[in-house]
Amino acid sequence: MAPLFLGFDLSTQQLKAVIISEDATVVHESAVHFDNDLPQYKTTNGAILGPAEGEVTSPVAMWLDAIDLLMERMKKAGIDFDEIAAISGAGQQHGSVYWSTNADGSLANLDATLTLREQLAPKAFSIQRAPIWQDSSTTQDCKALEDAIGGPQVLADLSGSRAYERFTGTQIAKIRRLEPDAYAATSRISLVSSFIPSLFLGHIAPIEVSDASGMNLMDVLTCKWDDRLLNACGGSELRSKLGPEPVPGGTTLGKINEWWSRKWGFNPECIIAPFTGDNPATVVSLSAPGDALLSLGTSTTLLLSIPPADTPPKRFTTSHLLAHPTTLDAQIAMLCYKNGALAREQVRDKYCERHWHLFNQAVENTPAGNNGRMGLYFPLPEIIPPNIVGSFFYEINQGKPSAVESIPSDAHPRAILESQFLSIRSRIAAILPPHAPHLHRLVVTGGSSGNETIRQLAADLFGMKVYVSQTKEAAGMGGALLAKYVWWRAARGGTGTFEEMMGGEVVGMQCVAEPKSEVTKVYDGLVGLYQLCEEDALKKARE
Repeated sequence: MAPLFLGFDLSTQQLKAVIISEDATVVHESAVHFDNDLPQYKTTNGAILGPAEGEVTSPVAMWLDAIDLLMERMKKAGIDFDEIAAISGAGQQHGSVYWSTNADGSLANLDATLTLREQLAPKAFSIQRAPIWQDSSTTQDCKALEDAIGGPQVLADLSGSRAYERFTGTQIAKIRRLEPDAYAATSRISLVSSFIPSLFLGHIAPIEVSDASGMNLMDVLTCKWDDRLLNACGGSELRSKLGPEPVPGGTTLGKINEWWSRKWGFNPECIIAPFTGDNPATVVSLSAPGDALLSLGTSTTLLLSIPPADTPPKRFTTSHLLAHPTTLDAQIAMLCYKNGALAREQVRDKYCERHWHLFNQAVENTPAGNNGRMGLYFPLPEIIPPNIVGSFFYEINQGKPSAVESIPSDAHPRAILESQFLSIRSRIAAILPPHAPHLHRLVVTGGSSGNETIRQLAADLFGMKVYVSQTKEAAGMGGALLAKYVWWRAARGGTGTFEEMMGGEVVGMQCVAEPKSEVTKVYDGLVGLYQLCEEDALKKARE
């Protein structure tokens, strides 16, 4: 019997399952859409707003119902759960689940005649709705954490990120401050990613290292909980509530709990592996060492695996550093821009009659460098550079930028693409350590990744071949590959790297654009000029 590997992805709006064979071929995909399939929870896009300003949560019971429903759909589709050799997955980053003192007993004594929700909700949870990544209600707690640690840069160097409202540390601090009884009644705290394997194990799973990076609670270089951070957010008792030190991918957490064998027919030898966050799972499924992963969705995000280093990269007060899910002493650098597709679409609508083909024509009819014109567009307060809002225009004369009121209408489409990509390229050198190998491939995902004109400009500007993946469910696929990884390592006595398992290949990649060396040279000379324009725009925004 050939082994199968099951990967879950509990995202904001859906719970998805991807099953792959040993050669990484997708055998089955299923999904439960929270709003449509579980309307009784009255969520909008999987979430509930309020009652406090900025508060965004999801019902934990809804996730339990979704797991039962997804299992039913897989069974009806003919999946033989006895063939599944290992399970892993991904969870939306920064969501947190609060277990009550009844949790351990409830998880260990599940009844096969009842559903998960019937047995676990509400008694196994001290808080019934989980704060998720969209929550922005902890501004006060973010400032308190940065003040306690010595400022945003010190916090970023230690934990990988400055304080963000959605991060788990400040969410815990808020609960401790406003709901002390609920905090006291909490025996353990899980991330969404460690909540799901807890159900499969029958006891609460440890948190995985890469997802722990999104908490402001772990030292990102040692991958250990840091007492200064723990005490600042949750007091001396927080260490016990978090459980053991974070664990890396490839770790065998245990065998599946017998409830799953009795109720669904799983093989009792099925291995449960750590689940990670959705971004690290996407890195696992779509990239290999030497690749950069560029998501061109609503936000624009660069994910970059970086080799081991003794010190964190520079300039990390406005981006994130995550521990790598499969290589313990490596990291993932993350640059996140709020003004991604929104800004591109606004330029398209204003200057190209709302049509992408006119936008593309305008880009193709102007040369690299845009005839010496630059435009920086920030309709929303940006993350990188921090808090800047507005549009800023420049003309390059004799190698120097000069601010101008406007640029010609047909220059805007190329200007926004060049400025967005130059911002990323200008920061890559600060991220990679001196001994790091050169990047050789750019993998693009997200809505704009299907635009041939944008793909070619990215290839030219970054000087890399551009690839797209055939995989539509990247996080779920990453989860399935992590499941295969723990099974593969277990068969080898717990040794072997993820890259060895994959043979250095990424499944389902297609090259869609190659750089033109003469055009890349033009962009080589524009990186420094862009940085001068950005510095001037920041100065103007602060005036």
